[in-house]
Amino acid sequence: MKFADPKNDLAFKKIFGNSKHKNILISFLNSVLDFKDAKEIVEVELANPYQVPKIPELKETILDIQAKNKSGENFIVEMQRKDLGNFTKRSLYYTSKAYVEQLPKGNDYTKLKKVYFIGIVNFEIFNNKNFISRHLIINQETNKQDLEDFEFTFIELPKFKKKLNELNSILDKWIYFIKNAGDLTLIPKEYENKEEFLDAFEVAKQTSWNSEELKVYDYMALKEFDEINALRTAEEKGFNNGVKKGIEKRNIEVAKNLLKANIDIETICISTGLSKETIENLIT
Repeated sequence: MKFADPKNDLAFKKIFGNSKHKNILISFLNSVLDFKDAKEIVEVELANPYQVPKIPELKETILDIQAKNKSGENFIVEMQRKDLGNFTKRSLYYTSKAYVEQLPKGNDYTKLKKVYFIGIVNFEIFNNKNFISRHLIINQETNKQDLEDFEFTFIELPKFKKKLNELNSILDKWIYFIKNAGDLTLIPKEYENKEEFLDAFEVAKQTSWNSEELKVYDYMALKEFDEINALRTAEEKGFNNGVKKGIEKRNIEVAKNLLKANIDIETICISTGLSKETIENLIT
């Protein structure tokens, strides 16, 4: 049995943004935000339910998950597999945009509802040791959350080290699923007897996907691979250029010292590898 990798944007949206299986998203949100009793989410309305995007339109396709509960609170869930260096700013942008768009111009601001942002990243962005961190707007003097309408939760997958037999909570199981489902061939016993997990594995089962979904899934995986290689190549070029400039700078300093010692230019050329013209320009 082959499961899709939930870290793939299409697979993530198909699993957690599925209007036929809202129990998956509800369970995930409740576990991540630790909602219980009166705060527990029992129903959500998906703002952009899963649909198979067309490959030519992927750049314009919104692949994150947006939902509301019965109280009108907003939830944004975003999966980011590669580090492009701007994810925290994107999270602020998405959250503020969702907040502002609740009201047409000139309406009553008291009607604005809270926005929760959940970012799942396949890289490290903060110094905290735990894989999950919550970020609030806190009054520096009182340490109270006076501004309550924005809340950010980040899940850093590389920091999640638990094995199957160490999964102690629903949250643990969801994070393990997101991180490892693409490498599994069977549904682990730890996930049995829990409907939302069985549904998630069923949705992730690629044998039930149509050809168009598989094509887009593969396209997105290859596109990401190409982008990672492009970034790696750019980094290597930048590193090599930096080394080259560093060596040249060192040789110039050596040449200056040799000139002060009245060493002839030809000998300095041989010693440093610098051109005669470069060395002559150093003479003041």
